[in-house]
Amino acid sequence: MRRPTVLLALLALLLAGCSVAPDDGPRHGPSATDGADGAGGAEPPGARPTPGAWWRPAPGVDWQWQLSGRLDTSVDVPVYDIDGFDHDAATVAGLHDDGRRVVCYLSTGAWEDWRPDAKKFPGSVIGKGNGWKGERWLDIRRTDVLEPLLAARLDMCRDKGFDAVEPDNMDGYRNTTGFPIEAADQLRYNRLVARLAHQRGMSVGLKNDLDQIPALVGDFDFAVNEQCAQYDECADLTPFIEAGKAVFHVEYELPTSDFCADSRRLKLSSLLKKYELGAWREAC
Repeated sequence: MRRPTVLLALLALLLAGCSVAPDDGPRHGPSATDGADGAGGAEPPGARPTPGAWWRPAPGVDWQWQLSGRLDTSVDVPVYDIDGFDHDAATVAGLHDDGRRVVCYLSTGAWEDWRPDAKKFPGSVIGKGNGWKGERWLDIRRTDVLEPLLAARLDMCRDKGFDAVEPDNMDGYRNTTGFPIEAADQLRYNRLVARLAHQRGMSVGLKNDLDQIPALVGDFDFAVNEQCAQYDECADLTPFIEAGKAVFHVEYELPTSDFCADSRRLKLSSLLKKYELGAWREAC
């Protein structure tokens, strides 16, 4: 989940020297091994990983992250991260034909009112807004309700041929969700998401949730982070790099001159993007 943009009404205060405490829950590569999906269901065309041999992106691999607008497939990078609902199997296959790995973006910790399965989420698990229009936090303690819905979404990613999953809104316990979610609840839920992805032969990234990286680095295959440079948090991602796992990182408000040197030193895969996450990018 991207950190919500500051309202124009507050801009004058910021310019005058006032500060606004950041929301702790922002929004919202080449590789290792290939192989075949060990989970049930029809196998999509193309090579799929065998159980335990899913793709594992290495530190420093370049990437493109596009979640809005007409997909630009011309960016010469080995990894694309795109919306799982908005793109079909043919799009994923086309990216594979061009030699790209493809990551399936999903919101796993928040409800989105425009998704085709939105009506399947009972009101009892839908909480407060997370700062983005049409999105509300989920009660991740209710795995009895959410697990089958998550499984169906991950089946979709697998059946379209995605190599990996980027599950978003994975740090609700640090936000005002409307539910008494604790750190232990978040760990349990995040590990559930990782297990479900692995059961379907896909790798999975830990989105933000910096405080729980030491506990979760062994469960996830890469990390996705927003604005760690702006909030002086990038060193917290070191456990992933030390484990030989990529950290896909984006900034929205800093020029590349402010963070690329540190990104190269830390071996992060860093981009400057606009908040709408269209095709435009500036890589380190």
